[in-house]
Amino acid sequence: MHQGGAESCLHRRHLIEPVALEQGFRGQLVWRSVHGSLILCGCPWRLAFECLQRRMGFIGVSEKIYFQGNQAMKFRSSLWVLLGLLTGASAWASAEGYTFPFDNPYVATVLGTPRDVAAEPKPLRGANVRNFNLQVFEDREKPDVFWYDRGLRTAVAYQDHKAPLIFLIAGTGASFDSPKNRGMARAFYKKGFHVAAISSSTHPNFIVSASSSGLPGHIVDDSKDIYRVMQLMMEEMGDRIEVSEYHVAGYSLGGAQAAFVSKLDEEKRVFNFKKVLMINPPVSLYNSVNILDTMLEENIPGGPDNFDAFVDRLMDAFTEVYTTVDHVEFNDEFLYTVYRHRPPKDDEPLAALIGTSFRIASANMVFTSDVMTNAGYIVPKNRVLSRGESLTGYSKVAHRITFLQYFDELLFPYYKSKQPGLTRQDLLDQLSLRSIEDYLRNSDKIYVMHNADDLILQKGEIDFFTEVFGSRAKIYPFGGHCGNMDYEVNVDHMLGLFADAGAGQ
Repeated sequence: MHQGGAESCLHRRHLIEPVALEQGFRGQLVWRSVHGSLILCGCPWRLAFECLQRRMGFIGVSEKIYFQGNQAMKFRSSLWVLLGLLTGASAWASAEGYTFPFDNPYVATVLGTPRDVAAEPKPLRGANVRNFNLQVFEDREKPDVFWYDRGLRTAVAYQDHKAPLIFLIAGTGASFDSPKNRGMARAFYKKGFHVAAISSSTHPNFIVSASSSGLPGHIVDDSKDIYRVMQLMMEEMGDRIEVSEYHVAGYSLGGAQAAFVSKLDEEKRVFNFKKVLMINPPVSLYNSVNILDTMLEENIPGGPDNFDAFVDRLMDAFTEVYTTVDHVEFNDEFLYTVYRHRPPKDDEPLAALIGTSFRIASANMVFTSDVMTNAGYIVPKNRVLSRGESLTGYSKVAHRITFLQYFDELLFPYYKSKQPGLTRQDLLDQLSLRSIEDYLRNSDKIYVMHNADDLILQKGEIDFFTEVFGSRAKIYPFGGHCGNMDYEVNVDHMLGLFADAGAGQ
């Protein structure tokens, strides 16, 4: 994959014009670009502000949080919310009868579901919503650079009567109130469910406040962390709600984690989940992130050496649209607006865009993990980052690190230190649905919705779902990676799987 660690990788690719700052992990140098600013988003949220201030002259990036019922404004931690990182007798949907508007998987992945064909395009209003910051580890000391983190942000939308509750787990790098989570929340709440939304275990807020190791990526341990959060959420809700039964669903990485959470619950018996839904999950986390990393590395116009220039052009396009349209939010709909104004000519720029969005989420994760564990991988070991200190140089490094480098240089050494006999292949096997294949095959409460053209699956991996799940799998002919999640046909099927839930209707 690579030789000589992150330092040689950075030298080889010549991705930034460097100025040496400090000595880091394995002799790695920390770099900053001469022009200074991280393009698009920083690892902590404030770097997004640095970028837009330089490009637009003011801090004006905001998003209306419709999950809450009111239109509270907040600043987002990323400019792009695309992916959120990462089927017998199965019910394959006919391409002839399936009318989702985008049959190109790249287009579908980037644009998502247009509002005019979405099942629940309107904000959720009038809902009873409790937002709270969970203190998962009461005695945890957080680095000063994460001064803004006051606990794990979560939310529960609850009915005023006894009803089933569904936990929703966001995809790679996404927060509990990501657009895709909000879409599911609206649909289930209107159906009569209590809805509890949880950020991805790879989201910086989760890493800082709820990760037991500070090194996300091991799907079993991450699912244990999510399970702990679920219990704390219910403790916080107390007697505010009456729950008839519990369910869990997730998309992308959150979909795979939903299955591992369900398996854990078979042992713990805290919730006794009645139904579990996986939406566009990876088969192998390692395979899928490798695909996403490759999308960026192989599809940047002019090659990897043009990474900065490529992202600069994207940001210029985003800025142009943002300053010329009447109103737009930084979510899937914003990307749809950009696409309509300046559509690409072929698939390659879209592949690079998808890969870049994943790299941004991955960079956020790697930087946060490095600081939380004092690994010395990006930030030199024992270096204390202050509140007002610029993080641009460190962010530049983080954005050059692939997930596979993170796996080899941080994740695997950590788990090998805990399990001396562990091999690299052993760990890779653990990061796959194949490790719980027997459970998935024999549990009639677990369902999957997927797309035959999902970009994060290797050739033939869709067959894993058809063979293991049989009639519990619904495979649509197209939709890319999670692009059709909000499509009315898909949502109708999703809700139909829970039709027998005691929703009190």
